[in-house]
Amino acid sequence: MPRDTGLPPGTLMMLILRVLVRQPLHGYAIAQRIRQLSSDELSVEEGSLYPALQKLLVKGWVKATWRESDSGRQVREYRITAAGKQQLEAEIGEYRRMTSAIDVLLKEA
Repeated sequence: MPRDTGLPPGTLMMLILRVLVRQPLHGYAIAQRIRQLSSDELSVEEGSLYPALQKLLVKGWVKATWRESDSGRQVREYRITAAGKQQLEAEIGEYRRMTSAIDVLLKEA
């Protein structure tokens, strides 16, 4: 059976914010960085990435500016905001709380 390399439900925006803490990136680079940091275990498709980035923009958790890429193309570069950093910390806390509860259940059930 083929392995699903998609992201666990509800984690995409958290992972995008986490990747942007280190440096501003354009969309494709965000997807590449998630794949790279997860040792190719997680992948983000365009159909999921760009709607998530739009939601992050609307919520004010990221800002975007246009810049010229190394190849000379105009790309939209995303940068995490102070509100985005606060949201990231909240989401990481919630994620750890939930995974801890699931871990206990798996060990005890």
